[in-house]
Amino acid sequence: MARLNVNPTRMELKKLKARLNTAVRGHKLLKDKSDEMVRRFSSVIKENNRLRGEVERELSETLRQFSVARSVTPAYRAETAFSMPSVAVSAQCGVASVMGVEVPDIALVNEKRSDGLPYAYSEITSEADYSVAKASSLLPKMIELAQTEKTVRLLAAEIERNKRRVNALEYVMIPQLEETIKYIKSKLDENERAAVIRLMKVKNK
Repeated sequence: MARLNVNPTRMELKKLKARLNTAVRGHKLLKDKSDEMVRRFSSVIKENNRLRGEVERELSETLRQFSVARSVTPAYRAETAFSMPSVAVSAQCGVASVMGVEVPDIALVNEKRSDGLPYAYSEITSEADYSVAKASSLLPKMIELAQTEKTVRLLAAEIERNKRRVNALEYVMIPQLEETIKYIKSKLDENERAAVIRLMKVKNK
């Protein structure tokens, strides 16, 4: 490991020892943070997988129900009925913090329901009623899934950055400081021995 290019003096030795202590403490803190982030990441991943499974199952069932509704309804009536929204929803977007990482926090607000379904009961079959209701109930889960997946990506990126910092401290900075401190100590010891030898020669003369 290459050492730092510094003058072998006691002042530099003191500075490097202080830097080494700071680097060791920083390495421990980053390592603990990384371990905790991995633990939180694992729990978020499990929640994300659960939500994704539920959304995919319910979405598949909803689309199948829509297909059934369209198959037993004239195309122009189905197109008109399904193009009219029955619910108006707005999302309030905020920011939450997970281990110092800013992640999205989305909540559905101002949900306004119209009176009944967006079509006349006589114009379309009951299969469409179930499809529309199912799609409306699926929206909050889809929003939650999007929020969770974004959180997973942000946490994964932060864990990777933190891992690089830990590795840089563990395999580059700390070994360099230790090697440089060792070099300065050997130089100082060598200079001290040389000074003692000079004094002994002067005393003999």
